[in-house]
Amino acid sequence: MENRTDDPKENETVTDRVLNVGVVGCAAIAQRNTIPALVADPSVRLVAVASRTRGKAEAVARRFGCEAVTGYAPLLARDDIDAVYVPLPPALHAEWVGKALEAGKHVLAEKPLAVSGAEAAGLVAAARASGRLLMENFAFLHHGQHEAVRALIDEGAIGEPRHLGAEFGFPPLPPEDIRNDAALGGGALLDAGVYTLRAASLYLGPTVTVHGAVLRHDPGTGVDVAGAALVGDAEGRTGQLAFGFDRSYRCACTIWGSEGSITLDRAFTAPPTLRPVLRLQRQDHLEERTLPPGHQFAALVASFARRALEGGDFRTPADDVQRQADLVDEVRTAAG
Repeated sequence: MENRTDDPKENETVTDRVLNVGVVGCAAIAQRNTIPALVADPSVRLVAVASRTRGKAEAVARRFGCEAVTGYAPLLARDDIDAVYVPLPPALHAEWVGKALEAGKHVLAEKPLAVSGAEAAGLVAAARASGRLLMENFAFLHHGQHEAVRALIDEGAIGEPRHLGAEFGFPPLPPEDIRNDAALGGGALLDAGVYTLRAASLYLGPTVTVHGAVLRHDPGTGVDVAGAALVGDAEGRTGQLAFGFDRSYRCACTIWGSEGSITLDRAFTAPPTLRPVLRLQRQDHLEERTLPPGHQFAALVASFARRALEGGDFRTPADDVQRQADLVDEVRTAAG
């Protein structure tokens, strides 16, 4: 028989507990993807959203059924919030992610969580000092299509992996888009290139480094609008990454092995209704597998909430944040 006490908190299990979350900022991308996933997750309660302007906070709060807060600091000061999601422009992450950790909140922040390795080191140190979870919002890592790729690699379907190709790009953005603003952390490297770098870590492992890179800048805005990088790991496996917002849409990842290759055509941005197609190619053989749909933002939110509630492995997500920011620095350095 299950032991019970008269104290409801002592009777509470992890599955009964709820993570109380606040949102620091009302970005459009947050309203499209992550906030709906927060609202839908049974282990999460969306408490409040904050904006610098009262009207915007109220509009988003009405849409998602929570409280509106004017200003980010008042939201962080609330004791009924355990964790925050931060979808602010990249250049504001160091300040507000840092203040959230200082306030004792777990943090899920939009990518890139940090714009440099030094910035990441400060935030990782703050997370460890406060004993809080720090996680970067790379939702694609939680889509089942990448599990399917990993399973095929592990069973030897393409022999020994030798090379990764990863590309993410899309047509030019409107002039007023914040990704065209260098002061806010704009640019193709921080917006699209980070996906390809994260894929390199996923498939080539933690020893991957940048061996060469090119960045092309817009002379008018000062931001990089395209780039490419050559990466490699300690075993001699290589990767060719390309990204930009000056081209037709492409969102692909190919793992090329000694006996074949695997390709995903919607590697980073698969919507919940999409049944991704995985192409497995070997000598004189081409097979296309239609995979189940997956809601990568729902899976990400569930993973974040579970870690925060259970007090599990906080070190690995923080290490990932640091490694990712270091790779971004390496691309900049290699590109001169």
